Order: sequence, then C-alpha cells, then structure tokens
Amino acid sequence: MFLLKLIVRNAFRHKLRSTLTVLGIAVAILAFGLLRTLIGAWYLGVEASAANRLVTRNAISLVFSLPLSYKDRIKQVDGVEKVSIGNWFGGIYIDRKNFFPNFAVEPESYLELYPELVIPPQQKSAFVRDRRGAVAGANLAERFGWQVGDQITLQGTIFPGDWDLVLRGIYRGLRPNTDQTQFFFHWDYLNETMKKTAPRRADQVGFYMIGLSHPDQAAEASAAIDALFKNSLAETLTETEKAFQLSFVAMSGAIITAIRIVSIVVIVIIMVVAANTMAMTARERIAEYATLKTLGFGAHHIAGAVFGESMLIALSGGALGLLLTYPAAAEIGRMLAQFIPVFRVPPETVWLDLAAAVTVGFVAGIFTTWRGATINIAEGLRRIG
Repeated sequence: MFLLKLIVRNAFRHKLRSTLTVLGIAVAILAFGLLRTLIGAWYLGVEASAANRLVTRNAISLVFSLPLSYKDRIKQVDGVEKVSIGNWFGGIYIDRKNFFPNFAVEPESYLELYPELVIPPQQKSAFVRDRRGAVAGANLAERFGWQVGDQITLQGTIFPGDWDLVLRGIYRGLRPNTDQTQFFFHWDYLNETMKKTAPRRADQVGFYMIGLSHPDQAAEASAAIDALFKNSLAETLTETEKAFQLSFVAMSGAIITAIRIVSIVVIVIIMVVAANTMAMTARERIAEYATLKTLGFGAHHIAGAVFGESMLIALSGGALGLLLTYPAAAEIGRMLAQFIPVFRVPPETVWLDLAAAVTVGFVAGIFTTWRGATINIAEGLRRIG
C-alpha cells in the first residue's frame, strides 16, 4: 500500500510535466488507434466475406465480361448450390462527386447469396417484381435522403445513357461490418436495354457469384469451374470471395504499408519523449533513492516505485487516448462516409492501443528503474544540498 501511494504521489509531483506527458501519450495513442482503424476499414470487404462464396470472373481482367451461357454449366459443378450474376455498373448520381458502388444483379439469387443484406419482406418482394426497381443501403439512402418509392436516375459511364430506377427497398446490415452504402438494380433491365442499343454487349455478365453447399469444397469447385472454360474465348478465374476482395486490397498495398509505418513511428516518438521525462525524473531523485536505501528499503522497492511511476503515466495516457478514439472515429466515419462505408474501432485496435501504452511505459521506465535500483548510497547522498 505504501508503495502504491509513493508511486501515485511521485507520478504527479510535477503536475505540469506529468500532465503534458500524459496528454502527449494520449494523442499518440489516439493517432495510433485511428490509423489502425483506417487499416481495418480497408479490409472491411475481406472481413465481410463468406467462406462458402466464390467469385468467377474473366481470367484476363475484371474489365472483360463473360457469356451468360456459362451460368447453366457452372450450376452442374459438384458442390455448387446457387449461382447469381452481376455487373459493376459505375453509374453517376447527379454529379461525379456523389460516388457510391452500384451493381446490376439478378435480385432473387443475389439476395439469397447475401443473407446479411436484410430487407423488409414487402420491400424485397416489390424489388423482385419491378424490373426497374432498386435497393439501396441504409447509409446511402440516409446520405441522399431517399425514401422508398423515390425515382433515381443514374447516368451510365460504362453503359451510356440515363437509367431511370425506382427505389423499392432499403437494406440494413445483419452484422456491424456489412457495407450499407451499396446500390443494386435488375440485371435484366440492363441486359434488355443493351439488346436494343448495343446488341454485342447483351447477354454478358461481369461476374458470377457462386454459393457452395460446404466451404471445404472451395478449392475443388474453383478448379472444376475454370477447367470447364479452359481454352475457350473467355477463360475464367474462380476464387473465394475473400481472395477476390484481397486482390483489391493488394492494389493499395503501398498506401497501407505507409499507414502502418506512420502508426509505428508515432508510438516510437512518444516512447522517446516519455523515456526522456522519466530520465529527468530519475536524475532529480537520485538523492531520494539513496535516502530510501539508507532507511532500509531494498533495490526491489526502489525499482517498483520507479517502474510503477512510468507505467502509471503511460497507462493514464493510454486510457485517455483510448477513450478519445471512439468519438474521434465516429466523427471521422461521418465525414468520410462517402469513401469509407464502415469506420468503427475494432476490438483488435483496442488491444493494440493497450499494448502500445504498456510498451511505452515499459521502455521509458526500464533504464530509470535500473538506475534507481543500482544507485550507490554514498554517491546519491553526495547530491543532497
């Protein structure tokens, strides 16, 4: 108990210095937490992937399409339970700055493959029945103030023209990491228009979404599907949904690496600052340590007091930084909702924050602890006065 009182009193003996150190650590932990959250947001699609879903696309590139006729042949592959189709539409709503992901999909089969997209039954039924119907994520609808029944016109970029759609439903995510900023409408509407305006582009799909009866069949089913279309005019590349999402993340590998490095640099800098503060503290108290030893306190008592002081300051800053991370992440998520669908602090980031705070306290206190524990009584007492 005495040792605890000594640690608390010593830690805040110089209130200004201790307060500034705690605030510095808090800001560093806050920055570290936000950067780690940003990296986590990059992997949102990967984390939301299902192990029993495959994606089949053109082996050359996602830019190239695949014939619609592949669908029936893919259904015959062992392990394949459901097959759906889709196209990245890339439409613009009013202005290019209003970017959001929009896809033309086969409604019934696509929604069966994505049970995490929760739509009220009546809205779902209306969407499936209406060839010009569309559904939007809750965040997207909130962003533009859309209501069910509103008419929405997308300007096609890949598929030219104005595309008039009617919002028939608004989906919400079953899980916290479900993207609620997507927009879906009927692939048949797209295909029928292409038959009239650009027949060569009709009956072509951008990708096939495949549901497996069991995740363990992913490798065999992928190989079997690609073997079906080997040496054809449009060879396929089939991979798990997770691998498909990771291929997009890999395109931003340099940016993610840079963010990781910056997050570590922030911690190293504050570690040096905290170590300097503790070193100053140790130098000022050498005489006190010598006096305590004279009174009978052992080296382990001195070490405990010094190390405890370092850990107390570091953990105080870490706790404050962690508390600030949540409101800061909420505000940043609101500001960047257009580009980052979900910006939430994951549990892993909380543990990393705590680990960073402990590391700062440990590294900052280890030298001063050794110095305090090994101080020579005569040398220390010589500093009195």
